[in-house]
Amino acid sequence: MARLLRARALAAALAIAFTAALSAVALPGAQAAPAATTTCSGTGTIPAGDYMIQANEWNSTAPQCLTYNSGTAWTVSTANFNLSGGAPATYPSIYKGCHWGLCTGNSGFPIQMSNLGSAVSSWNTTQPSSGTYDVAYDIWFNSTPTTTGQPDGTEVMIWINSRGGVQPFGSQTGNTNVDGMNWNVWTGQQSSWKIISYVLNPGAASVSNLDLKALFQDAVARGSINPSNYLLDVEAGFEIWQGGQGLGTNSFSVTATAGSGGDTSPPSVPANPTVTGTTASSAALSWSPSTDNVGVAGYRVYRNGVQVGTTAGTTFTDTGLTASTRYTYTVAAYDAAGNVSAQSVGVTATTTSSGGGGAGGCTATYSVTNQWSTGFTANVAVTNTGTAPANGWKVAWTWGGNQQITSVWNGVLSTSGSGVTMTNAGYNGSIAPGGNTSFGFQAGYSGTNASPTLTCTMS
Repeated sequence: MARLLRARALAAALAIAFTAALSAVALPGAQAAPAATTTCSGTGTIPAGDYMIQANEWNSTAPQCLTYNSGTAWTVSTANFNLSGGAPATYPSIYKGCHWGLCTGNSGFPIQMSNLGSAVSSWNTTQPSSGTYDVAYDIWFNSTPTTTGQPDGTEVMIWINSRGGVQPFGSQTGNTNVDGMNWNVWTGQQSSWKIISYVLNPGAASVSNLDLKALFQDAVARGSINPSNYLLDVEAGFEIWQGGQGLGTNSFSVTATAGSGGDTSPPSVPANPTVTGTTASSAALSWSPSTDNVGVAGYRVYRNGVQVGTTAGTTFTDTGLTASTRYTYTVAAYDAAGNVSAQSVGVTATTTSSGGGGAGGCTATYSVTNQWSTGFTANVAVTNTGTAPANGWKVAWTWGGNQQITSVWNGVLSTSGSGVTMTNAGYNGSIAPGGNTSFGFQAGYSGTNASPTLTCTMS
């Protein structure tokens, strides 16, 4: 419900033509963060091996900090929320897969529901005896293999416990016994996606080898999941209304595999990787498109052997780099069934010694995420490269052709002729040093669609 309610609050900003193709948001590295890494940013993230921890405070500005320890263990180290009803203040969580286009490495996602071989998860939590919260999985399905915005399929919530009298979205429509446990089933309908919630009865502090696929199959039988839709990610965390400090994950794992009866052929290896430009903190890449017997869903980009991003197109800009440093990049293609090609030959980029990266202590990285004959969607990642927190940002560019933006999300648009200025929305202007956010848009065009040169400033 956390994500669902947030999406409703942002519905005016999300024109989910979303980049239904894919997020080109630059990813943090897949390597585990050091012990005792803490983020107090409401949009902060901490990589944890093949997983990502996210603060996801979307309905409050009260202080919240998450502390990552090691492995997949993390805690809500600072929180004292005090909401009496309505939407929760926050949903701090850990996930594997792609959340709003921010993807983890080695996830196995996306997987089409009709081709899902297995999906199993274990989760051990710490639950304080005070506060109002739920302890819940939040799992997303989408009609296409990738999206950088609100998924349009089904949100599956699995509550393993709660306190304070909170309830899932919608209404209780049944009961079932799945995987040897009793569940109350709640269903609801949002504007563009369905919600089904399974509430464990009685609740627990942990689950071991929970058969997620069995719950998904139950949802298919109830008409809540379309079997042609794609499983994008599995998240596990805490929707918090009151209190929250001390909630924690001691360990978490999720594995999902495609079935043996579906598509098992990987795409061809991406060819001709090329460095198209560098600054002191970024490297821009391009490559020739891969082919596949069904269709290429996207590409994974690796820096020095570690995945740093995914994109639906054949260009990518890696940000947050060190000046005067040499990096080697490879690219692999994947399809909707989760098959991944071998990595391409490596290409070397050396960042410049100074300058570049945009003005005002920030960078703006532009990526086309989907393109057709008369239009396209694009995503812009904004990264704070300074040493102080930002309170707002502005990204500007001038189109070189006749592009015209028709809808935007996560930003405020103004135009003057071919000039475009995008400023932060009310909820994503604050960026910690080294942190990032993003906005996206859909536009029409004819003729060529060259990528513009962006400038970025922060206040």
